[in-house]
Amino acid sequence: MTILFIGYQEILLIALIVLLIFGGRKIPELMRGLGKGVKNFKDGMNGKDEEVKEEKKEE
Repeated sequence: MTILFIGYQEILLIALIVLLIFGGRKIPELMRGLGKGVKNFKDGMNGKDEEVKEEKKEE
């Protein structure tokens, strides 16, 4: 039993619960915010990778 493998039924159930809680009008705003958060996280991780590579070059 692993958490990483989510089937289509679970995704559909989660989407239905989100729709019931937030309503149809708020979902695009929530997804936009989630997308920006993921992008910021990826940018931060890429920046950290570059810092580590630069430190290795200096040594």
